[in-house]
Amino acid sequence: MKYLCLAAVLALSACTGKPSFQDASLSERQLNLETYFAGDLRAYGQFQDVLGTVRRQFVVDIDGTWDGEILRLVEDFVYEDGSTEQRIWTLRKTGPMTADQTWEGTAPGVIGVATGREEGDRFNWRYTIDLPVGEGETTRVTFDDWMWLQEDGRLLNRAYMKRFGLDVGDVIITFEKR
Repeated sequence: MKYLCLAAVLALSACTGKPSFQDASLSERQLNLETYFAGDLRAYGQFQDVLGTVRRQFVVDIDGTWDGEILRLVEDFVYEDGSTEQRIWTLRKTGPMTADQTWEGTAPGVIGVATGREEGDRFNWRYTIDLPVGEGETTRVTFDDWMWLQEDGRLLNRAYMKRFGLDVGDVIITFEKR
């Protein structure tokens, strides 16, 4: 019975709505990734599993540089248990310099190339990554990562995670410039 209930919850979670660029924009703000992420930022986040349990919390210090072609993000994670992780993203703008811009990026652990689209106050970033889960262990997950520029200059991020095509949870992060 326990496994039947878990299967039902997982099946229902696959049907939940996700953001879309077809959704109406709620603001006139314009997100500009290369401007927003240039400099020092701090982010606060947590991972919540598909059943609603918060499993992990973290703080991320980010050093971003934009050289006119490449946006480089050095992310230093500190988790509530004291463990640390560093991820270095290299992003390149691939679309035209219009309101609807596309991006590609790589980072250690990312499988292939991450792809993104920036439009208005939103950015959507999709990728598959082998995340560290223990000493020398990883688990492969897929992210559908959405960001919205908020009125106060913060950036709200909700990343939907899947494993083997099934929702496993999401990550909520707020970024702020320092």
